[in-house]
Amino acid sequence: MDGLILFELVLAMLLAAVALHYLANRLRVPPAAVLILGGAVLAFVPGLPPVTLEPELVLVLFLPPLLMDGAWVIPLRHLRRHLVGILSLAVGAVIFTTAVVALVTHMLMPDLPWAACAVLGAIVSAPDAISARAVLQRVQLPPRLAILLEGESLLNDAAGLVLFRFAVAAAVTGAFNAFEAVGSFLLIGLGGAAVGAVMGALWVYVAKRLHDEYLVTALTALTCWGTYLLAERLQVSGVIATVVTGLVCGWYQHAVLSAAIRVRSLSFWHVMIFLLEASVFILIGFELQEVIERAGGLHVVLHQMLEPTLWILLALTLARVAWVFLSDAITELCHRLGLARIQSLGWRGSAVLSWAGMRGVATLAVALSVPDDVPGRDFIVVASFIVILVTVLLQGTTLGFVIRHLRPPEAGSHVAPLNLADAQAALAEVQAKLVEQRSSGPEGVFLDSDLLEAYRHRSNRIRLYSEDPEQHRQQLQAHLSLKLEAIAAARSELLRLHRSGQIDNHVLYELERNLDLEELVVRSARR
Repeated sequence: MDGLILFELVLAMLLAAVALHYLANRLRVPPAAVLILGGAVLAFVPGLPPVTLEPELVLVLFLPPLLMDGAWVIPLRHLRRHLVGILSLAVGAVIFTTAVVALVTHMLMPDLPWAACAVLGAIVSAPDAISARAVLQRVQLPPRLAILLEGESLLNDAAGLVLFRFAVAAAVTGAFNAFEAVGSFLLIGLGGAAVGAVMGALWVYVAKRLHDEYLVTALTALTCWGTYLLAERLQVSGVIATVVTGLVCGWYQHAVLSAAIRVRSLSFWHVMIFLLEASVFILIGFELQEVIERAGGLHVVLHQMLEPTLWILLALTLARVAWVFLSDAITELCHRLGLARIQSLGWRGSAVLSWAGMRGVATLAVALSVPDDVPGRDFIVVASFIVILVTVLLQGTTLGFVIRHLRPPEAGSHVAPLNLADAQAALAEVQAKLVEQRSSGPEGVFLDSDLLEAYRHRSNRIRLYSEDPEQHRQQLQAHLSLKLEAIAAARSELLRLHRSGQIDNHVLYELERNLDLEELVVRSARR
């Protein structure tokens, strides 16, 4: 494809993403569903060149920044608290679903080798991080359910990709060693975590010494892609490496980054993540035409592949339901026996967790990377695509309805001792004490306490400064420096409250944003 045509196509796709996202907001439906349908419609528009996705490029281009963004804001304390439940979903459920799908596929298509059936199972076993993010942003979940789904979506791709590699090797060579597979799985996972920890520490070291928002923003973007590529080059999990890097960076960024860097970097990241997520779902729709053509046409898909694929879709859905409810029953038993402090989710929470199993771009990219010499490749790709469409369009659009009607309780959720109002009061008290210590007269009388008087005093100070800048410059600079010290004192107290577990991440980000904006105003006035 000509470079200019490709550039025009990308611009058109981004414009379509904005328009479709706006349409989804007006219709009050999940944007992911509208974007996929819009991409599918555009794929059949006469005159548009066909879009061919390079699987490796898709994974490298989209997955690292989206994983980094998800890990950046995930509550690390809650992640540790619910790590067993997250690993149960991210590893146990993936392995169980792979086995169930392989079994059902072989029953439906006995001529398809077991290894090829396992390839399909590994591809569709893991709910997609991008699809989960796109849906979870628009629904309200209890904290424990939210952390389970977010943590699962960040880690399960690693398990699915490892299973896929072993299944493909078995399908091509006909050889499989279970002990070697388990050892490799642990090595790949632990190796990825080590790479992620090193890259995260390196980011903290460098970002602390950079005092330019553009350099730090660029460094962060390069870190997410660099971590993924380095880990893959070392033949360990790039997914786990990127997630660990995001966790490290997200934990330390509150103390490392300045207000200006954080505000401007977040603005850049929000726009970039929006464009990447929207492009992903449009590309899934765009790929519909090529998938159908490679399978032999729409007639072949509808009459030969659709029915077994729907049975496979039902099997993987029921497999997730069975795993979630069985795990919750075991959790309840352990809690009653005094072996676990965490309570079970209950049937309503388990139902919501079971229904949140959307597949997305990772599933499609892995399916397209299946070698041509794997038996049943066309069916594997078509089945994977249908699974993506049905789960995003059905589960993605109805998850909010399920949550609103089931109303899962917040049993077992960690509740922070301080709410937003209490935390604001704590910060205000620290600021007031510092200002009082620095602004009191010899008798300890604090004069500037009334809000109206403060505004009048500020207005008078600005007027005097404009009349004779040189005379009042030193006084203004001292005033602004004192305000910066008060902001710094509040920021230290905010971090102390968060590190000691008295406030959660939501309160931290809300108050930190207010302090950042206040600091930007003061620093702008000092120029």
